[in-house]
Amino acid sequence: MTGPIKAVVSDFGGVLTAPLMSFFARFQSDAGVPLEALGKAMARIASEQGFQPLYELEKGKLSEQRFIELLDEAVSVELGREVHLHGLADAYWRDLATNDEMVAYLRDLHARGFRLALLTNNVREWEARWRPMVPVDELFELVVDSAFVGMRKPDAEIYELTLQRLGLPAAACVFIDDIEVNCTTAAALGMHAVWFRDTDQAIAEVEAALAG
Repeated sequence: MTGPIKAVVSDFGGVLTAPLMSFFARFQSDAGVPLEALGKAMARIASEQGFQPLYELEKGKLSEQRFIELLDEAVSVELGREVHLHGLADAYWRDLATNDEMVAYLRDLHARGFRLALLTNNVREWEARWRPMVPVDELFELVVDSAFVGMRKPDAEIYELTLQRLGLPAAACVFIDDIEVNCTTAAALGMHAVWFRDTDQAIAEVEAALAG
């Protein structure tokens, strides 16, 4: 890839927050619902309803309430006992901490003249929960939220929409995400993809891309 980097496009959850898997591990322990049962419940819903519920939730085509109703029923069938997951969102957000070091790094990039965009798979009803966690309006000139554009990572169309709205070619952008397959799509489109595993590693790889 050639040409200078002009923008950094960051994911939200797992990059600008603590790792998401810590929540799922805690949920499994506190709620007594194995992650395997959640996975099987999702597959059951997909088979019976003809759509993957999490994907539809993140594309804004399924309400949070309906998602939880479907999940309650499917998990209850999997475990052979009645399960209620209506506190799932509250539990998710209650202990989700901001990655202050990564936010500070993005603030530094902004001060250095790099354009910043946020590209997130999220839930429409959660916007009021996640926006206060980071200085969104201060840092990002563009926010592309899956729940409001009707598409989600790792589908190429949401990356293409982000690039179109930035008015930049893929090669002029660094993309950061904690999910490898999301980085795979970005790289295939020509972006400089950084698969976030920890903050120091991600910052080092972004700096290498900027210097390259």
